[in-house]
Amino acid sequence: MAAQNSQTHFQDYLPVMANKLGGDGLIDELCNGFNLLKDADKEVITFDSLKRNSALLGLQGFSDDDLRSMVSEGDFDGDGALNQFEFCVLMFRLSPDLMEGSKLWLEQVLQQELQDFF
Repeated sequence: MAAQNSQTHFQDYLPVMANKLGGDGLIDELCNGFNLLKDADKEVITFDSLKRNSALLGLQGFSDDDLRSMVSEGDFDGDGALNQFEFCVLMFRLSPDLMEGSKLWLEQVLQQELQDFF
């Protein structure tokens, strides 16, 4: 139960960060988060590095199973770890509000491009 609360609490900050920092600033902060969590030798986030460094991002309430699930859910290439791209995609996917905002932004850009085209 604590993990769900921690995860929900964490998710709520991504849209706020996006609004405050803008797109480039949010990506920079996600990259900083990746760098805090990654294994220094392997240059990816492993279960062990996530567990060791999770308190830095307020994730200390997550169980081992929660942390393994996080790595597994974001691991698109099946190597058992998260590279920087996989981590950033996972963070967006874990924030429904941020994903919805991204969809609206994309729709606005596409509409503007179509108006400029015609």
